Amino acid sequence: MRLSKAGMLMPWREKMSEIRMTGEIRTDYDCQATGMPADRWAEAVFQVGEEEIVLEVSVEKNIIVSIMAGDNAVWKGTLEGLKKLLKREIKAR
Repeated sequence: MRLSKAGMLMPWREKMSEIRMTGEIRTDYDCQATGMPADRWAEAVFQVGEEEIVLEVSVEKNIIVSIMAGDNAVWKGTLEGLKKLLKREIKAR
């Protein structure tokens, strides 16, 4: 096992490749995890009762964002598409 630059144990890789993004999560309990390295993708999963909310970001080619709320509510597209959706410049399909 190796330690990442953020001091995290990394048993899944013998050798780190390029860090292309980092993750961070904060809560209202003043808890945070920062500097979680990722080469190709990362996801944050929130469990709220029986519901699961997932945010996934991929940087393999373009920046792709996926937002999932349960099994059937999914949006996936480019970062630019998400920005346009949030600004109501495009409609969700």
